[in-house]
Amino acid sequence: MSNTDLSTLSDEQLVHHELTLERTLFGHQLRHRLNQLDNNSVLKRTRREIARAQTAMRSRELVGGMTRGSLRQMHMGSFVPAALGSADVAGGFLKGLLAQPAAGLDTPATPE
Repeated sequence: MSNTDLSTLSDEQLVHHELTLERTLFGHQLRHRLNQLDNNSVLKRTRREIARAQTAMRSRELVGGMTRGSLRQMHMGSFVPAALGSADVAGGFLKGLLAQPAAGLDTPATPE
C-alpha cells in the first residue's frame, strides 16, 4: 500500500491494517525459521509496510494532539483475525497461520 492509500483509510482501518501486517510478518518469520519461505525479501517488504503504517498512525496522533500509541489502543479491541480469511478464530493467534497462503510467495511444488 502506498502512502496515499494509507491516508485514505480511517483510523480504525489503519490500525487494523497495521495489526494484519504484524500478523503476516510473524507468519513469514515462522516460515523462514522452518525453511519454508522461498522468497526472503517479503520479510523486509513487510517490515517496511509496518513502518509506513506506524508513521501514518503517529502523524495522525500528532495532528490530533494524542499521546503515542493512543490510536492503536482505541481500535485494537475491534480487530478480528477472522477478517483475514480464517474461518475459525477460536484457536487463537496462531490458528490457521501456516495454512494461509502467503501473499507474494511461490507455492511449493507438489510431489507427483
